Amino acid sequence: MALNRALRHWLLALNVTLGVFLAGALAAPLLAAGGWPAAAKALYTAYHFTCHQWAFRSFFFFGQQPVYTQQSLIDQGIDPFGFTGNPNLGWKMAFCERDLAIYVGLLLVGLVYARARTLQPSSFVLYGVLILPMAVDGFTQLFGWRESTWELRVLTGLLFGLASAWLVLPRLDASFGRPSLASQYAPDAACERLSPLSPRG
Repeated sequence: MALNRALRHWLLALNVTLGVFLAGALAAPLLAAGGWPAAAKALYTAYHFTCHQWAFRSFFFFGQQPVYTQQSLIDQGIDPFGFTGNPNLGWKMAFCERDLAIYVGLLLVGLVYARARTLQPSSFVLYGVLILPMAVDGFTQLFGWRESTWELRVLTGLLFGLASAWLVLPRLDASFGRPSLASQYAPDAACERLSPLSPRG
């Protein structure tokens, strides 16, 4: 019985988890700026298991500007990979710009789907088209052919998050045995059995 209740509310649990996860990444710079360095460091350490946290690919709060290039940090004698922040430049989120966009996209579709469970899953072909921009942006950056911008990382990450949730959430609903729309909105409806036709005389 408890398992059935949990399965019925799996989407709520997923949305809450995503919301808490996003809030934790924002709490790290808030705690750092508020004078709680130990708590902030604990969050940065925990989130490091999910993201590289490179400073030149992360958003900063409470500083001079929201983003910094790798070269601008190097010019100031700052490690662009491990730097978490300071009172002058601000404090970064606990994950990178692309990850932020991905999780926001997942949560947005989760919230929309919670109110409109009639959404049909996307096809795998459409999913491939929607995630292709992130693949191109990410791999060309990984191979050192170019350096992406924060705008591209956010846009492609958001597309990936939206597409992934659109592909997966309706299919999860079906796999958890959610009642069909007919039984949900017309539980008392039933087809009347037709009597067999009498033979013609």
